[in-house]
Amino acid sequence: MSTFKTFLRTGHAPTLFASFLYFTFSCCIWVLNGAMAPFISESFQLTPAQKGLMLSIPIFAGALMRFPLGVLAQYIGRKKATLVEMGLIAVALMFGFFSVHTFNDLLAMGVLLGIAGASFGVALSLGSGSFPARHKGLAMGLVGAGNVGTALSVLVAPPLAQAFGWQSVYGFAAAAIALPMVVMIVFAEEPSDRDPHAGLREHVACLFEKDGWAFSLIYAVTFGGFIGLATFLPTYYFDQFHVSKVQAGQLTMLAAFMGASVRIFGGWISDRWGGINTLTAVLVGVAATLVLCGLSSASLALTTLLFIACFAALGAGNGALFQLVPLRWPLSTAVAGSMIGEIGALGGGLVPNAMGLSKQYTGTYLWGFVLFATLALLVLVMMRRMQIRWTRTWAERGGRARTAPSPTDAPVSLARAR
Repeated sequence: MSTFKTFLRTGHAPTLFASFLYFTFSCCIWVLNGAMAPFISESFQLTPAQKGLMLSIPIFAGALMRFPLGVLAQYIGRKKATLVEMGLIAVALMFGFFSVHTFNDLLAMGVLLGIAGASFGVALSLGSGSFPARHKGLAMGLVGAGNVGTALSVLVAPPLAQAFGWQSVYGFAAAAIALPMVVMIVFAEEPSDRDPHAGLREHVACLFEKDGWAFSLIYAVTFGGFIGLATFLPTYYFDQFHVSKVQAGQLTMLAAFMGASVRIFGGWISDRWGGINTLTAVLVGVAATLVLCGLSSASLALTTLLFIACFAALGAGNGALFQLVPLRWPLSTAVAGSMIGEIGALGGGLVPNAMGLSKQYTGTYLWGFVLFATLALLVLVMMRRMQIRWTRTWAERGGRARTAPSPTDAPVSLARAR
């Protein structure tokens, strides 16, 4: 406990908490359609492919909005950017409450829910910005644990949908977003780790570097897998095992909560063991558990245990990757994190689509699981090749922070990264 208190004193704890709460509510709202998917599917009589499309649109939209929000935050400040975003989320939710009557309206609502998904890079950069490099992995892990919002969504939204109708849930969420807005206004402070003189070219440099794209592909597996599966699982449990709509949400909550909570451990262990080492173990574990999930579709208990193990690996991987981001881009973490989060989250949008198409055309979800497991192994091979250069330029062996940086330890330049 004393060690944790020491950690909190090295940065600004109220901002850390405000960022966590903001990210928690954003994640909760982002996956609302997934949490209510059994109700929505029944209302509109959707095919498996239509379900996959409906579930993937908020993920794709949230991914595409992350980078613009990160750039905006770099100019107006991260705290102001979060308040702008939360105001837009409230407006979007009121559209859902009053105006969703057809399948096309539902798809439009999916785009609007993507506003909540844009929060990622800004939340992590704001919460960890005041902490030193040696503690950024834990700080980002704590903020990133706001992924628990996905678990809260699948736990709370189905009972509310059953009691009041699924459209009413949008209205409840619109009222709830006021809480993190007030906490952000009262308690958060803008960190000083931003270069106010940097131009747009410096902010978006990560778009032109191999490291930015490599991190994005890794994140497509870890976070893409997390958000894609969390969105898809209520539908999977309801269709595959014929549990009730509320039970489908509860079973999904077990896995999603595990993934969110282990993210803290992933950041903490990466500070000590190294993010590269942690990600190596994570990617092997993700590939193995995904294939086993596809093969165990006859057993509800075994499938649930395997999903919990898979989400634990995914959560640890999310924490591990974002232990590395501020080491690689110390002065533009918000933009780099948003870019990586944007492309990485696009991987999550592939999951519901792959599952829906696999079911519709092969009669089983197995090949959707196999496809994503194969992607995890390919990304592992890529990372192990690139980590040789990483540990010679901006990180110590295994991916730990350098304790005594020198001029030669600066992140690789744009020219060298190509």
